[in-house]
Amino acid sequence: MNNRTSGILLHPTSLPGRFGVGDLGPGAHRFVDFLADSGQGLWQVLPLGPTGYGDSPYQTTSAFAGNPLLVSPEWLAQEGWLDQQDLDSAPDFPLDTVDYGWAIPWKRELLARARHNFQQRANDDQRAEFDAFCRHHGHWLDDFTLFAALKERHQCPWTSWDPALVARDRAALQQARWELAQAVSDHEFIQFQFFRQWTRLRHHAHGRGVRLVGDVPIFVAHDSADVWAHPQWFYLDAAGQPTVVAGVPPDYFSVTGQLWGNPLYRWDVLAGQGYSFWVERLRLLHSLVDWIRLDHFRGFAAHWEVPADHPTAMHGHWAPGPGRALFEALEQALGGLPLIAEDLGTITPDVYELRDGLGLPGMAVLQFAFAVEETGYGDSPYLPHKHVQNLVVYTGTHDNDTTVGWWQGVSEAERHFLRRYLATDAGAVHWDFIRTALASVADMAILPLQDVLGLGPEACLNRPGQPGGNWTWRYRQEALTGELAGRLRDMTLLYGRRPV
Repeated sequence: MNNRTSGILLHPTSLPGRFGVGDLGPGAHRFVDFLADSGQGLWQVLPLGPTGYGDSPYQTTSAFAGNPLLVSPEWLAQEGWLDQQDLDSAPDFPLDTVDYGWAIPWKRELLARARHNFQQRANDDQRAEFDAFCRHHGHWLDDFTLFAALKERHQCPWTSWDPALVARDRAALQQARWELAQAVSDHEFIQFQFFRQWTRLRHHAHGRGVRLVGDVPIFVAHDSADVWAHPQWFYLDAAGQPTVVAGVPPDYFSVTGQLWGNPLYRWDVLAGQGYSFWVERLRLLHSLVDWIRLDHFRGFAAHWEVPADHPTAMHGHWAPGPGRALFEALEQALGGLPLIAEDLGTITPDVYELRDGLGLPGMAVLQFAFAVEETGYGDSPYLPHKHVQNLVVYTGTHDNDTTVGWWQGVSEAERHFLRRYLATDAGAVHWDFIRTALASVADMAILPLQDVLGLGPEACLNRPGQPGGNWTWRYRQEALTGELAGRLRDMTLLYGRRPV
């Protein structure tokens, strides 16, 4: 990387606004302005795809599509596809949290109204732009929009649809596309607007010196357009159900491991097709962001394979991933991509060998750094004196508690070690961590917004292994004060970090 910079981790759903969930509208642009005013050069987000059960951005119904919830009603109104009365009729949604059960149906109806207005009001140039978008993205858009329309009709996983649709019988697909033509067109319009609004946001970010860091999950959800359209790429039985699924062994987050449930790839089949799925996936994402974080990077070396009928991830085994061959295919097709390896968890030498052989920066999380051994000292690889330049240092991630919440739960031995190591009384431990991250030799430092705001466990975005109540935290606009921006900017400049 060789360019010291820093940024903030915040998923767009956590942005402020009055429409039930954060979106790509004015609130996102104001957040970019805060980043620029506070000297930050990066905004890291989580995966941007449409979410399914549990609302997790890591369990999306498409590896390519954008999340309809992120489409801004205000920008739709500005373009003429909604009227002011549509915005004024918004319910009194909570401002500090996302109520998905309330927000999703309201947003769905609003987007359908916008699509209807587009059909009635669009001029020839606007219709031509929409048609060009659909043609350009047809290699994934056609399958996704039909899948989304069928999901709305059947309200169940694709494996429970009519057998002819499950098997993707050509005549059945043609009949469904004819019957659901309006719903398919609605979903095309939503994707058209998502990509327009994201491009607008990216242009604004670049104009303020801010670059975007995206995130790509290694696995895809079983109930997704990708698995339905390409079952041959995955380990599935004759009924379309996974025979083995993804997870991780027991770790810091769970004594029984984490059973994610994603179907596993037939890497040999993907290799035989030149890894075209991954090439197109990263081609599209790189058109939206400037850096790509590869979630669960260790899975490219070896992944934890669990029989699909097991209740936990405890009794899985390591199975080989694609290794360097995948990245050579990406390099040949796309050139050098700006990738970050999420190398947390149970890491073995082959993972480091793959990461270092590719020259990718890994990650260091300060919350993991201060575990104490019997000697009273720590030996974590995440301790700041072990950092290297080709690294991204975090105070915490979306899967961690906030730093204030973490501090409330650590042992007294860890507290004693941290105080000695950082030479602090830890009266404001989140600022101690921010200072430590910014001072690190690591080229990149990323700070969750919750830590910049000094929030406690009530602001935790995700608790791995907890089935509900995740992905709902939001901040209010008034939290981003000029005083806060100034403090962060001064500290950022002090340690020689600048926008990219």
